[in-house]
Amino acid sequence: MSSTVSASTSKPGPPPVVIPAASGNNIVISSTQKGNPVLEAIRNVGKEFGDILADYQVGRTTGVLYLSLKYHRLHPDYIAARIEKLGHSYTLRILLILCDVTEHRDLIRDLTRLCLINNVTIITAFSLDEAGHYLATYKQFEYRSPDLIKERTEKDYNSLLRASLTSIPKVNKTDVETLRTSFGSFAGISRATTDQLQNLPGFGRVKVKNVKTAFDKPFKGKPQSTLAVVSSSQLPSFPQTSTSSASATSKGASMAKQSRAQPSTTATSSSSALNPNEGASTLTTQASGRRPRSPSPDWDIELDLDLPDDDFIPHAPPRPPPNAGEVTADISDIPTGEFDIDLDP
Repeated sequence: MSSTVSASTSKPGPPPVVIPAASGNNIVISSTQKGNPVLEAIRNVGKEFGDILADYQVGRTTGVLYLSLKYHRLHPDYIAARIEKLGHSYTLRILLILCDVTEHRDLIRDLTRLCLINNVTIITAFSLDEAGHYLATYKQFEYRSPDLIKERTEKDYNSLLRASLTSIPKVNKTDVETLRTSFGSFAGISRATTDQLQNLPGFGRVKVKNVKTAFDKPFKGKPQSTLAVVSSSQLPSFPQTSTSSASATSKGASMAKQSRAQPSTTATSSSSALNPNEGASTLTTQASGRRPRSPSPDWDIELDLDLPDDDFIPHAPPRPPPNAGEVTADISDIPTGEFDIDLDP
């Protein structure tokens, strides 16, 4: 029993957490990265091992996770567990990916989605030297100000003049110096004529046109305060044939109703009442330019309203003459009478 207690007390505990020195010139490396060939590519900075959550600590608030795509294809859940374990331990969390496979597009897309969800910055390296250079650069620029990567904006007159004039297409810095020495100021350049610009060296027709357009074109278009009102004189005029045709049709319909209520004794009045569309069709035919159709035969309404006699045999109305080449059948010789149709086979 005592031997067991002594053995347990003599067992070494976990390695202590490394607290970086005040200078912080070394990259703190996790013990899980021992034997990684990327360590030999880290140059110009110191390296030391320590108990950290990230793989590489390149600053007091910057932690880096290292991932090889070959390892990721074999263990796809590894990096998600590492990011979850890392949590919010660092202000800047970086995933350094080594692309050591040929087909890496889909893998990087999935990793990018994972990093976006967990607010992790992703950096891609295509060689061990490039990955080591990224780690060393992060450590070297730990205390540098961001002015090195910011856009440089100069506030002197010549710099502002050069920045404004080079925004015109085809105008370079040499052309800006030519304009400044020729016209003296920005106001003088804006008042220059086309002939004056064409006499300058390096100014062709296209460049002169671009300069004049930049100064003469208004900043905003003219707004339309009110909507355009179309007067009656500007409305398109349509032919009145449809209106007259509709009126003639309605007039004919009313006459037909009157003729049904009070039948006329004259053939002429009845003909005009029972054919109300004749005038309308004539107007429509004249307006459309078609060939007018042949008039209908005259008939007597009084004779047609009488009951037929017993000996009266109705005849079919006369048919129009056939066109050229049309073959018609004569049905006048077909006998009339009752037929007995036998449906049995």
